[in-house]
Amino acid sequence: MNDIKKILVVDNIDPMGLELLKKEKDFQLDIKIGIEREDLLNIIGNYHALMIRSDTKVDSELMDKAINLKIVGRAGNGVDNIDIPEATKRGIIVANTPDSNSISACELAIALLLAQSRNVCSADKFLKEGNWDRDSFMGNELYSKTLGIIGLGRIGALVATRMHAFGMNIVAYDPYISEERFKRYNATRMETLDELLMQSDYVTIHTPRTEETIGMIGERELGIMKDGVRLVNAARGKLMDEKALLMGLESGKIASVGLDVHDKEPRYSSPLYQFDNVVVTPHIGATTVEAQQNVGMTIAEQVINGLKGGIVPNAVNLPVIHRDELKEITPYIDLMENLGKIYYQLHKAPIELVEINYRGEIGVQDTEIVTIAFLKGLLEPVMKDKVNYINSRVKANDSGIAVNVNNTSEAYDGYSNLITVEIRSNRGFTFTLAGTISTKGEGKLVEIAGYEVDVKPTEHMLFIQNKDVPGVIGQVGTFIGDQDINVATMQVGRKLKGDKALMILTIDERIAKDALTELENIPDIIWAKNINL
Repeated sequence: MNDIKKILVVDNIDPMGLELLKKEKDFQLDIKIGIEREDLLNIIGNYHALMIRSDTKVDSELMDKAINLKIVGRAGNGVDNIDIPEATKRGIIVANTPDSNSISACELAIALLLAQSRNVCSADKFLKEGNWDRDSFMGNELYSKTLGIIGLGRIGALVATRMHAFGMNIVAYDPYISEERFKRYNATRMETLDELLMQSDYVTIHTPRTEETIGMIGERELGIMKDGVRLVNAARGKLMDEKALLMGLESGKIASVGLDVHDKEPRYSSPLYQFDNVVVTPHIGATTVEAQQNVGMTIAEQVINGLKGGIVPNAVNLPVIHRDELKEITPYIDLMENLGKIYYQLHKAPIELVEINYRGEIGVQDTEIVTIAFLKGLLEPVMKDKVNYINSRVKANDSGIAVNVNNTSEAYDGYSNLITVEIRSNRGFTFTLAGTISTKGEGKLVEIAGYEVDVKPTEHMLFIQNKDVPGVIGQVGTFIGDQDINVATMQVGRKLKGDKALMILTIDERIAKDALTELENIPDIIWAKNINL
């Protein structure tokens, strides 16, 4: 039972996602929807995964109790209710589902935009009350109007595509997005937010809620907008200052507003709700059958990957890896974690600097996750606290290890891709490693401590430093055979004839400690060490 991974679900997750988890034979799924905070604190220490939505707060208090927690799965996009830096320090993965409800959120933003342009909600109410008057509900066409999109990420780009089809002129502001992306979505780039606000007939916001974005549409911003501007916020609460919106509606500066998100939620009343030209919904951007199924399935897959020690593509405290990139980058991740594991099994010298050079095909990729994998492999064997993909950089920094990374597209020494690592000890010692991915997609160790080799890392390996003299290889082979251990491969590298050589064997099982000592007593053997990956 010790290998059973326990998952606690405290908020509503679509049944399709729960079924995925139930199919995993080594998982135990406990569902406690709406559990009280105190009760959650009392039991969270028993669980390896916690699955939540926006209602459950995951802070340092909870993490103090969550001694076995490996992953928090947030079914949805926003992670404002999770202390990400604290989770990162503790090595807890935080994953969300940013793409799963993008279409639904986009369509709701457009629905709010259309509803206010044609007075749909107030006209509906008016007619149902027994009235008939078309002239009271004069609206506006979207065609040829300028739509300002703040944030051209996933949802903003979807809105741009659809509203361009309506014949709107699309302008967008997003300082973190490439020029190519603006062109792809037929959006004219605005260099400043003010520039966008001054040109737009409609403004829709699609950014996360951060210290920088809270209140980004306030009294000053409204003052520079066109008279009769129409606004939509279906992203996060507090991005638009509700007091400023109220003033703009009262003065007539704002023609209408559409809100799916609110400063405080749940929200039952607001001065804004008195206006017929304000269209509000109770945060239903992701409330579609399709979105909930996608969210449930995606977060379940993330939790499964996290508990099995795999890469979690949507981990918010890891570099983003898109699904189409995962297959290509995974062999490098596995290779570098294995290379990292080798160092401390060969040497005990403390490290002050790690320098990594990515060359060729890998040199043009985003290699941060590959660097993290190396640091995980390097530190995991010697750290008292757990080290994983989440906190390996933090642990390296805390240990005083500087990490330098260089990338180049230029091939090196005949390799289409090559990663070289130089490790410097504070005792003046330097150690080098190099690896590549073969045309078959296999990771290979091709250089170690200046010795050229060609070894596919395996679970059990034997590294032997010996004098470069005749007969040593035969003696080693005979000795290992006497231990009833099978040798899969053997590689020998040397720098100069008659000097020292390095022998690397991949074997079926670990050599016992006393046998290793006996091996080192063979003449011309300098040292022998088990390497376990």
